[in-house]
Amino acid sequence: MARSTQAAGVRDLRVCFFFNAQRHQLLHGISTAVALARRPGFEVSVMSPARDHIRYAELLAGRLGGAPIQYVRPRSALLEAARWITGGQVPPKLLTLARFARQLGRFDAIALPERTSIILKSAGLRGPSFIHLDHGAGDRAAGFDPRIRHFDFVLMAGDKHRRRMLREGLIREGAHAVVGYPKFEAADAARTAGWAPFPGDTRPIVLYNPHFSALGSWHRFGPAVVEAFARQDSYNLILAPHVRLFDTKQARTKWQALFDAHRDNPRILIDTGSDRSIDMSYTDIADIYLGDVSSQVYEFLRRPRPCLFLDAHGVDWQGDENYAHWRFGPVIRDAGKIIEAVDAARARHPDFRAAQIQGFAETFDDPAQNASERAAEAIAGHVTARTDRTRA
Repeated sequence: MARSTQAAGVRDLRVCFFFNAQRHQLLHGISTAVALARRPGFEVSVMSPARDHIRYAELLAGRLGGAPIQYVRPRSALLEAARWITGGQVPPKLLTLARFARQLGRFDAIALPERTSIILKSAGLRGPSFIHLDHGAGDRAAGFDPRIRHFDFVLMAGDKHRRRMLREGLIREGAHAVVGYPKFEAADAARTAGWAPFPGDTRPIVLYNPHFSALGSWHRFGPAVVEAFARQDSYNLILAPHVRLFDTKQARTKWQALFDAHRDNPRILIDTGSDRSIDMSYTDIADIYLGDVSSQVYEFLRRPRPCLFLDAHGVDWQGDENYAHWRFGPVIRDAGKIIEAVDAARARHPDFRAAQIQGFAETFDDPAQNASERAAEAIAGHVTARTDRTRA
């Protein structure tokens, strides 16, 4: 229980950090939950339908120094059966919401890094304030989902997102805050210090990070990229796609033969969803980023380094804000000479370094400040003010 400074007879304010998607989203909220739980007058819970999510949340909170958080995973045989059938990390979202709705209605606020759960509000769950947590700071239109406008309060990583969300009518004055990127603190605490994916090997490391969406490059170029790196000895390759790309049994089964064929190659590491694929281990250690439309490129550019982008769909991307990150390196439409393209991207990096630095600065507000504390302060102010209005 959080320490209380509330007036006599007034309970602590209850805030639930609800994780109803894959495990990577925990890193976008857990450090803020820890910071808020340390504040007097707040009772913080972390809730998820997945046992592994709760275990991971407890691990991360411990590495962040600990906090008086209540961890909640309501038991449900139906949800567990549904998760097993799909093979995903969590049960179907709508089924989970139907199971959890009554419990969620007991909180003063629900903070969540996904949009599907906002359906609870239109379904009549009006008591809690719904707070949207940024989960990635990329450029794709999907990151500016129209459902965001239904949240009561929205947190953002930087001014780039604030400007666009205001322009598109997704946020309102007085109902949002730019706080920076709390994932940096969570990921820094989560990673294993000194870990090396290719011990004793000094070859440059290429991170191939295809996205799961239809705009990604995996289905057209992925196997050819892996095969090309298997035939060369100048680079080490980490294949670490967005965790949703291979989240289902069907997707894993489809590509298992390819993964098995290269599993023992000492210059190739394939990670389809471990903790290291979500805690910035690979974006931190790689020398070259090879990707398409994932927001992880911005995490990679915490330190400017060479980037190369695969355009698998012949996009007219110049001047399109949904592809603003393609300004950070060469863009190619053919993976037939991928090794030569990586060589060229490394040689041309000085041409793109200034754009990378500017893009990072526009995306993340003042990385020197503690974003988790800023996010907790913003949530505390919003929930307190809303509660005061209700009680008045």
